[in-house]
Amino acid sequence: MSAGLPSLDYLRGFGNEHVSEAVAGALPVGRNSPQRAPLGLYAEQISGTAFTQPRAVNRRTWVYRILPSAAHPPFGRIDNGLLRSAPFREVEPDPNRLRWDPPAIPSSGTDFVDGLYTAGGNGDTVSHTGIGIHWYAANTSMVDRYFVDADGELLIVPESGRLLLHTELGVLLAAPGEFAVIPRGIRFRVELPDATARGYICENYGACFTLPERGPIGANGLANERDFLAPTAAYEERRRAVQVVEKFGGNLWAADYDHSPLDVVGWHGDYVPYKYDLANFMVIGSISFDHPDPSIFTVLTSPTDSPGLANADFVVFAPRWLVGEDTFRPPWFHRNIMSEFMGLVRGVYDAKAEGFLPGGASLHNCFSSHGPDAETFDRASAAELLPQKVDDTLAFMFETRWPVVPTRHAMDAPQRQPGYDEVWRGLVPRFGQR
Repeated sequence: MSAGLPSLDYLRGFGNEHVSEAVAGALPVGRNSPQRAPLGLYAEQISGTAFTQPRAVNRRTWVYRILPSAAHPPFGRIDNGLLRSAPFREVEPDPNRLRWDPPAIPSSGTDFVDGLYTAGGNGDTVSHTGIGIHWYAANTSMVDRYFVDADGELLIVPESGRLLLHTELGVLLAAPGEFAVIPRGIRFRVELPDATARGYICENYGACFTLPERGPIGANGLANERDFLAPTAAYEERRRAVQVVEKFGGNLWAADYDHSPLDVVGWHGDYVPYKYDLANFMVIGSISFDHPDPSIFTVLTSPTDSPGLANADFVVFAPRWLVGEDTFRPPWFHRNIMSEFMGLVRGVYDAKAEGFLPGGASLHNCFSSHGPDAETFDRASAAELLPQKVDDTLAFMFETRWPVVPTRHAMDAPQRQPGYDEVWRGLVPRFGQR
């Protein structure tokens, strides 16, 4: 299948109206839902938030499609595979620090849906709180198969291999070093331009991801609205049997359609898929002393009713300069109320000497003590504090206000590192030393 570059446009900021049509005249002029939509299309609205939520957070998109999405047969349950969902109750919440090597790439035909593997999560899909954390590993494109998640929006972080995301509103190409977000309820299929693909997913059951407030930082820094890209309209006019898989209430369901669900010819709104190149993230850090809190690296946040207490934060540890004086530069030893799931896209994370691999992950639940391993502590404590460029690395963190409960298969996985605690064994008492 073709893996040509899709047509993209600037998202023009979260909550701003975006307009796109694949065929001129597909969008009506002056009315959202005219008595007769142009070109014989059907008008349909997709609401990503409750109708009466405040304008600043209200998200919806009008689509003009060949067939309304209501034109499909019943869905039936199918096997969940290694995909799990909230509430997570297979094992009891675990205070221990956990780390995994990357999952293996499958050796036979496995597409994006079949390659989903849940690490854990929290909250509840029915009440729309919390997150699910997954890996994906695939070696086969989805051709006549589509996926839609009614439980949460999907923040997809490729680690190896590109993803060509064909969505109802257009096509996004997401490569390692970028991420893509597919809103809750948007249908899509995944094509693999490369032989295989692997990466991470934060399935956000809560409020839509948005940009964090900058506070005292001011008008510039972190992720800028202008760097987010949305797809331009592109449609599939297929009249043949296809399968649509839906995640609903924590389980997978499927229905056999007689047409492609990606038949939107034009659309306008602010409930859209988007992508972002993490090379555009403007890192803010200390230029005096002390290591800043990781919140200064927040790209996106899913807020709650408690200001500053996120359902989920997406935090990135990108290439940056370290110039602080008289300070310990890697992350401090710490315990905190938020739970942290970390992944690595490339390179080496500066707080770990070894064992934390691209495609792997670590989980430090709330108030679990963690920080640099013994080797990193010794090296950083004696380092000459010259300006240092942390380069050729890209790590990230899914941070959440609730404990992350692992799945049974993640706890029993052969790639789980049973000796993770050993990285801190080399720390010895230094009391009285100067």
